[in-house]
Formats: sequence, C-alpha cells, structure tokens
Amino acid sequence: MSSSLGSEHRFAQFKLVLLGESAVGKSSIVQRFVKDSFSDFRESTIGAAFLTQTVDLDANTTVKFEIWDTAGQERYRSLASIYYRNAQAALVVYDITQESSLDKAKYWIKELQKQARGGIIIALVGNKTDLEQERKVSSEEAESFAKGLGLLYFEVSAKSGTGVRECFKQIALKMPIEDSLRKRRERKSRTVDLNKRPSTNEQQCAC
Repeated sequence: MSSSLGSEHRFAQFKLVLLGESAVGKSSIVQRFVKDSFSDFRESTIGAAFLTQTVDLDANTTVKFEIWDTAGQERYRSLASIYYRNAQAALVVYDITQESSLDKAKYWIKELQKQARGGIIIALVGNKTDLEQERKVSSEEAESFAKGLGLLYFEVSAKSGTGVRECFKQIALKMPIEDSLRKRRERKSRTVDLNKRPSTNEQQCAC
C-alpha cells in the first residue's frame, strides 16, 4: 500500500484584499479567477464584494483565498482599511493604459505598509495587457518600483485571462502555509467537545 494514501491533505486559508483606482479592473480580475469569465460591462463595486476561491499547489496542498474586492471610488477610500486590516495578502491593481492609476496604486502600497499587518504579501498588478497598443506605463518602470520595495509584480489581462491564475498561484506559494497549519492545529487542540461530558458516578441534582 502506498504511504501517500495515508498522508494528510494540507488546507490553509488566507484573507486577500484588492485595492486600486476605480475602473482598473479589480472586479474583473476576481471574476476571471473565481468564475473564469469576463464581462465588458460591470457596475462599480459599492463598498466591497466578497468571494472565495481555492488554489491547488500540489496533490496534497490547497490554499483558499477569502477575497475582499474593494471599491475604487474616492468616497469609499476611508472604508478600505476595514477590509485590508488583518489581510495576509493584497493585490494593488493599476491599468497599464492609465499613468494616474499607477500613482494611486503607489498610494495604496504606502497605506498598506503603514497600516496593514506585518508580513503581508503585496503584489503590484498591471491589468489590461490585451490593450498593449494603448500602453502608457512601461513594464520596466512598474517592475522596478515593485522590486525596489520588495513586492511581487505581475501583468495580467482579466479580459483574456492571461496571467490571472498564475498571479494568484504565485501569491499562494508565498503564503505562510506551515504557520497557518500549526495555528489551526493549536486551535483544534484547545477546542472543547461539549458532547463529551466527563464520566462520573455522582447523580446530578434535578431540583
């Protein structure tokens, strides 16, 4: 009998948040990752949207992302910290055809570095590579900025799907899986099973 049959499947869960200016394609990236679909017409996110999706790293390891897709409009900016607080990963998205969107992305990165939990994995993500002919932000400029701050860097197209799945997989590979599993085992060991009452010969008083 193969010893692998008895190996325990490793499952870790992490909170991930998307930040960036309105209309850069945050929701479209999530839709492509979660549902493998794309819509040319999407209403702006109000507040934040919540979705989940898993990534299989190997035959015995699965990472589940709890995804908070935040609104990019200025009026919702003050609410963003509610969603990125305690997040373990963040995608900061910009539109490669809009230089101003990279400036907004840099703002969000600074906010994360100041206010998010220590050890958060941050990825700078340039979306809309399907519009290469309209590119305004060079890959070299954005990647150099990301590397200078020790961030992950990806370019994707939510419309075609290019790079989206790989982006989330690479982030999953950076997550502290062993630490998450250890904490999960510790929580489980402290859980009291209320259905298991200590045996006793004493009669319980019903008065």
